Amino acid sequence: MTDSVNTRELILGILMEAAEGKNYSHLVIRAVLEKYQYLDKRDRAFITRVSEGTIQRMIELDYIIDRFSNVKTAKMKPVIRNILRMGVYQLKYMDAVPASAACNEAVKLARKKGFSSLSGFVNGVLRNISRNLFDVTYPDVETEPAASLSVRYSMPEWIVREWLAAYGRERTEELLSVLLTEEPLTVRTNLGRITPGELRERLAAEGVLAEPLDAQRYPGLSYALTLRDFDYLNGLQSFREGLFYVQDVSSMMVAEYAAPKAGDVCIDVCAAPGGKSLHLAEKLAGTGSVSARDLTDYKVSLIRENIKRQGLTNITAVKQDAAVFDASSRDAADIVIADLPCSGLGVLRRKVDIKYRMSKEQQGELAALQRQILDVVCAYVKCGGTLIYSTCTINPAENEENVRYFLSGHPEFSLVKMEQLFPDEQLGDGFFISKMVKKNG
Repeated sequence: MTDSVNTRELILGILMEAAEGKNYSHLVIRAVLEKYQYLDKRDRAFITRVSEGTIQRMIELDYIIDRFSNVKTAKMKPVIRNILRMGVYQLKYMDAVPASAACNEAVKLARKKGFSSLSGFVNGVLRNISRNLFDVTYPDVETEPAASLSVRYSMPEWIVREWLAAYGRERTEELLSVLLTEEPLTVRTNLGRITPGELRERLAAEGVLAEPLDAQRYPGLSYALTLRDFDYLNGLQSFREGLFYVQDVSSMMVAEYAAPKAGDVCIDVCAAPGGKSLHLAEKLAGTGSVSARDLTDYKVSLIRENIKRQGLTNITAVKQDAAVFDASSRDAADIVIADLPCSGLGVLRRKVDIKYRMSKEQQGELAALQRQILDVVCAYVKCGGTLIYSTCTINPAENEENVRYFLSGHPEFSLVKMEQLFPDEQLGDGFFISKMVKKNG
């Protein structure tokens, strides 16, 4: 690996910006990779792997460091804390990196960042961990299940306790395990411009391996592909031309549940960046209309950018607060999509640091906001129309319980179906989706 640009220094910069709470890691990593596009693909992969892995496993890494350091991670200088974290991640999870290299590079990095006086401390802690790494004892899963699973799978203990209560230990451990695995990138073919077969040929010509989903497992998603062996999306001409849209399999199911008919009027009340709205518009095949709404100018600009790339004409992006009633939309929509702000615990394979930013109190506030928005936007649904409520989380209070709350207060709606999708049961994210219909008369 070439270090003309010091890859470990870039990783430390990512950790300082993301792990210390200033920005989300997937955004920081993307920005660094775009800035250093000229780096060798292996270097870029190393940056991504160590950055994501260190943040993803941070609870376990801190636990290990605290077993060997007199100064606990919470009391360390942030630069030293993150140098040690990335060093331990390489020692434990990257066999291709020699232990000596992980230790020596960490010491060099400490000196380069102005901490020569602590380079001996960094060296001593990492070499001690290297010698004893696989003798570290964890909390006992039988006597302390929440603490044990929290450390082993780097999940905040309050989330583990919540899932243990909802799903039991075996199911919780299965979920925690899959959330540490890599998620395949799925895309939706822009059927107005190209067929899935033609798109596969275009992508193959660009050096990308594109594969259809299992037709038996994913009936109706013949337009979806998984992509592998590419460097970055903006480097693909087919992406820039809008021949496909990056979208999780679970998210694609929203439009499938909604099942729009030609000429339908659709409103997506929390639409950014626009994937579900675009999918509805595409299914309408130039008929009907989709109003893709969101709260801020920035989010609306994201939707407009994606509308332009996809080349759709029956969709508009509108700035509108979903929690504020829009009188002009009363009884106007055949389909209302309410994919609402949530705790995001289903997308932890893609956005690894959400779990550190969310709290039980915030989760409760989000559940209350979801109820508030549902009470507002249900008035936009015509008699006989459809209301889709969905989230990208795994939490009964935000999902099944909110549907029951809504139906108890709105007897004019009936439940058609609802489903909690788990990330270990499919390719996609953890996701909840429900379909309700407004009764006629």
